[in-house]
Amino acid sequence: MKKLFLSFLTLFTLLIMSTPVLAEMVMFNTQTLKYHKLGCRWAKKCTLNCIKIDKKEAVKRGGKPCKVCGG
Repeated sequence: MKKLFLSFLTLFTLLIMSTPVLAEMVMFNTQTLKYHKLGCRWAKKCTLNCIKIDKKEAVKRGGKPCKVCGG
């Protein structure tokens, strides 16, 4: 029983470790350096200077979160 449990635990650990982490995409305004959640009303209105990128990349580029949605 103990051997079966250890096998299961090892398999479970390998599965968790190999699962890729999904990136959180945001709408990033390259001019104002603000980023918004994709469902934010300001993200939907942003048509000029906005790109859809990973949140980590937006922060890396100096982005600040939207005051409405929190980015």
